[in-house]
Amino acid sequence: MADADAPKTGRPSLYSEELADTICERLTQGESLRAICSDEGMPHAGTVCRWLATNDVFREQYARAREAQAELMADEMVEISDDGRNDWMERHGSEGESLGWKENGEAIRRSALRIDTRKWIAARLLPKKYGDKIAVGGSKEMDPIQTEEKSLSKNEIARRLAFVLAQGVRDADDGSE
Repeated sequence: MADADAPKTGRPSLYSEELADTICERLTQGESLRAICSDEGMPHAGTVCRWLATNDVFREQYARAREAQAELMADEMVEISDDGRNDWMERHGSEGESLGWKENGEAIRRSALRIDTRKWIAARLLPKKYGDKIAVGGSKEMDPIQTEEKSLSKNEIARRLAFVLAQGVRDADDGSE
């Protein structure tokens, strides 16, 4: 028989406001759900996805945290693009003399990748604000094609995100990533 005062082992699986607040706060600071859930004392990502599917209050809080995260990513994109500290490298000869400066293609490509990744994520988290705008029009002889934009509620966005995250967690658990 287990001692009632013995510390619990394993990851927490029961929802609590404290855990929800911690997860959402860390999301707004730019951390990924995967990184948050890998820390000791945090629930498994699959558990968080179940909470999203079953808890309306948490789903709304999570959606707001993801929106804030997208805004943070927009700020980060500006910082990354403005930071040119590693864009150039000084070349030296065999005697240590300066041969001039050379573009650091690796640093520039890494910055571009960091920006593109953030753009992709921000466009999915806040598609109306950061998503691609697609203009659809007819020919000169025809009137422009009329399109209707479907607006999703925050709950629907969070539900879809929870589904995608759950798929990723299942794929990672299966080793198929």
